[in-house]
Amino acid sequence: MSLDDIRADFALLDDWEDRYRYVIELGRALPPLPDDLRTDTNKVLGCASQVWLATRRVKANGDGKQDHLEMQGASDAHIVQGLIAVLFALYENKTLEEIRDIDAVDVFASLGLREHLTQQRSNGFASMVQRIRSDAAQMLNDTVKPDPN
Repeated sequence: MSLDDIRADFALLDDWEDRYRYVIELGRALPPLPDDLRTDTNKVLGCASQVWLATRRVKANGDGKQDHLEMQGASDAHIVQGLIAVLFALYENKTLEEIRDIDAVDVFASLGLREHLTQQRSNGFASMVQRIRSDAAQMLNDTVKPDPN
């Protein structure tokens, strides 16, 4: 599911309750997070519920694509699981540079999610965004090796 698909589906749903249920369904469609990825390292701080995000750099394989992130995630809260799905749709097929530079909080607001979620959920979403962007930035920094001369 792409971000454009989510936007189009949101446009068809007039009622916030329908959009809320839709976001939950997006989360249910995510593949389960393996237990071995539910670690303290992958846990996102700043979320009211339990949230784990695991990212892995996928190197370009000569097909014209640049390096990107493979992301997996889970939450013990249904709506947060759906927000993870929205984030994954936003960042899907983006380069590490694009992920680092995208303002996901603005996208979140443009979908009308900000005004319908509690402050805690909005803060948790921002924590998830920061985590993914930080992982992308770290991977970019790991690419740049200092010149030994």
